[in-house]
Amino acid sequence: MVSRPIRRACVSLAFCGALGAIAWYDRHQPRVAGPASGTTAPFHFTEAAKSLGIDFVHHAPTLDLKLARVMPHVAAMGAAVSVADANGDGRPDLYATNSAFGTSNALFVRRPDGKFEDVAASAGVGALNVAGRGVSMGSIWGDYDGDGDEDLFVYRWGYPFLARNDGDLKFTDVTAAAGLERWINANGAVWLDYDRDGKLDLYVCGYFSETIDLWHLRDTKIMQESFEFASNGGHNYLFHNQGDGHFEDVTARMGCDTTRWSLGVAAADLNDDGWIDLYVANDYGPEEFFVNRGGLRFELMDSVGLAESSKSGMCVALGDFENRGALGVYVTNISVRRYLFQGNNLRLNRLDGEGRFYNDARDQVADCGWAWGAQFGDFDNDGWRDLFVANGFISASKTEDYWYEMGKIAGATSSMFLDAETWPEMGNKSLSGYERSRVLWNKAGRGWTDVAPLAGVDDLYDGRAVALADLDGRGALDVIVANQRGPLLVYRADANTTNHWVGFELVAKGGNTTAIGSSVKLFFGGRRQVATVDGGSGFCSQNQRRLLFGVGPVASVEKAIVRWPSGAEQEIASPALGVYTRVVEGASN
Repeated sequence: MVSRPIRRACVSLAFCGALGAIAWYDRHQPRVAGPASGTTAPFHFTEAAKSLGIDFVHHAPTLDLKLARVMPHVAAMGAAVSVADANGDGRPDLYATNSAFGTSNALFVRRPDGKFEDVAASAGVGALNVAGRGVSMGSIWGDYDGDGDEDLFVYRWGYPFLARNDGDLKFTDVTAAAGLERWINANGAVWLDYDRDGKLDLYVCGYFSETIDLWHLRDTKIMQESFEFASNGGHNYLFHNQGDGHFEDVTARMGCDTTRWSLGVAAADLNDDGWIDLYVANDYGPEEFFVNRGGLRFELMDSVGLAESSKSGMCVALGDFENRGALGVYVTNISVRRYLFQGNNLRLNRLDGEGRFYNDARDQVADCGWAWGAQFGDFDNDGWRDLFVANGFISASKTEDYWYEMGKIAGATSSMFLDAETWPEMGNKSLSGYERSRVLWNKAGRGWTDVAPLAGVDDLYDGRAVALADLDGRGALDVIVANQRGPLLVYRADANTTNHWVGFELVAKGGNTTAIGSSVKLFFGGRRQVATVDGGSGFCSQNQRRLLFGVGPVASVEKAIVRWPSGAEQEIASPALGVYTRVVEGASN
């Protein structure tokens, strides 16, 4: 039996070559600077959480003390935020998660005076971080029972939590009755209607194996088996909504399981065949694209251009940033000069013609630091989708850094980095800490420029989830950021008075009343752009239901085509500028 000191010495000896290779690779990467001198931002944000009545700070979980050496690393997730109209008053509300036992999640409901009020306790959705049940990692909203109210699903390291919305801001725990009472160490989930039966189904992504109780460990061999192709994570699950309040596990039959340490997931019709597909970002390995074959099964596509540039995927953000009527994909990764440069992936969607994606991430788009949540949104309404990216892993000591030790463990044998006990002790060292968010301005398809400091985004918290919402219906996208061990931030956008916008509020037939999975393709100024109503996206986040398009200075818009979750299409001629048009499936407009 090899002693711990000898094992650690072996780890140290194994890393010299790995560090040398990493240093060589870094020297050959393009250097990325901040905004050029004289650059101005075409939009601006003002952080306004406290002035809006939001005073919320995330607390990280404390796990089994056997993990004490690397506790900051293992317990570095859980800050999340989702947007929905929880009480049906037409105003977006926010749900934020906490992750330490005894701490409460928050349901911030927008009052008529514009302030937010936390009603989680009285609503029955606050006290979810409980020993024996688990701690919250994220949430998604969807009308699973078809009664017109937004219901809440909270995924945890532990048992998930499904809350039925009974109206008047009262929720009932129906997890067990719904057939969802199972231990899943989940870090992602999405609502989708994969079989077009009008009912919302549920896909849940496991991270740590479901065989692990992170507070009562048998041993410390819980880490990834590989830094590039790990497959010893938790299972992913597809639950079919049977329409009677119960969900059936159909994962095996549908072929969409993976054990690749999933962190991000989004569901949308990416190949434009009328059926909702699944796109999964995995830590320590390749992204996975599951094509929906007519609602009968999912097929994992191995040759669509993902494997060669997949690294440590954190999030899946969808957006038509090219204005070609197809959703592109942005997946965040880790980029740390001198130690590890994986680079984020900006996927050009060419499934319709060539059957593949192409990675077009370069310069500032590729290099955002240790990136987490991201979302596409047209922040200046010029008709081109911009990109907001949250960054930073562990901010602790400002003088001591863990990257040397991290590089060493990354170069070890799998038997060593699989066991948390062999990792060098983190103590109070930082690991990609104090990194600011990036706000990448899309320069009309001619490249991207990071304008974050100029746009008023300069916090140094450890960002995790990013969600977008037009909080006041002004046609300006506000950005909500959940920070690990930090405050929930609300960046209010200054309204653009030069460019115009068009908005849509969709109401679908059947049980999926909020039209999750619907898409709108807008034709304006000789261009076309598509957006989708998401059931969860980015990293542990969910955007507002309403779809907002910037259209620039055009005087009118030609048309919009809505594709409903049922597969039916509906055309709206000349939708009005400067308002949200309510579109009901099958109704004349």
